[in-house]
Amino acid sequence: MRIIEVESYEKMSALAADIIAAQVLLKPDCLLGLATGSSPLGTYDGLHAKCQAGTLDFSQVRTVNLDEYCGLTPDNPQSYRYFMNKNLFSRVNVDLANTHLPDGSAPDMQAECDRYEALVESLGWPDLQLLGIGHNGHIGFNEPAEEFPVRVHTVQLAESTIKANSRLFDRIEDVPTQAVTMGIGAIMKARRVLLIAGADKREIVDRAFRGPVTPAVPASVLQLHRDATVILCQG
Repeated sequence: MRIIEVESYEKMSALAADIIAAQVLLKPDCLLGLATGSSPLGTYDGLHAKCQAGTLDFSQVRTVNLDEYCGLTPDNPQSYRYFMNKNLFSRVNVDLANTHLPDGSAPDMQAECDRYEALVESLGWPDLQLLGIGHNGHIGFNEPAEEFPVRVHTVQLAESTIKANSRLFDRIEDVPTQAVTMGIGAIMKARRVLLIAGADKREIVDRAFRGPVTPAVPASVLQLHRDATVILCQG
């Protein structure tokens, strides 16, 4: 595991965009695992700028996202499909048919979990998986637990996660309490992992990557990954 500390969010985002762009240049039809939230916004801006400049081509790229809120349709402005369309997919030359997220509005969530697990497996698992990290150590929506969940599953969101995400909603009561997420198994099958973390995540980064591997801090499992890079913003 490599932990790279940079001075600012802008430098973190630029470096992350460079790493993802290098993956696309090396394998134009690569499968990218993508994340949502505030952390990757600058990274997605950087990828947009590279496409606009003509130095990066997403036309053959395929993507799978980590998670989605349960109960939200893809056209809901708070859904992660909407987030990805707005912040990345509409800004690069990716084929929307090659972009995949769980369907949080599926009538049978267990069937949806099974479908999405099979889909990601059929695509060959991500060549590079982009991750953020929650203040409680969650990756995707894999919350602290007694064991590492392996497969795509639904999860009851921790109170701390709901509170953290409430900044994006009008009221905390509007934040969904459940989500569907890739399990730790899919994340660990990615050939490369890139985790980005803001300065406010320093404490949990230390716990996750300089402490014991434990499902109480889900991100700690990345210590066992063969090719994991963490970019930590200092300020």
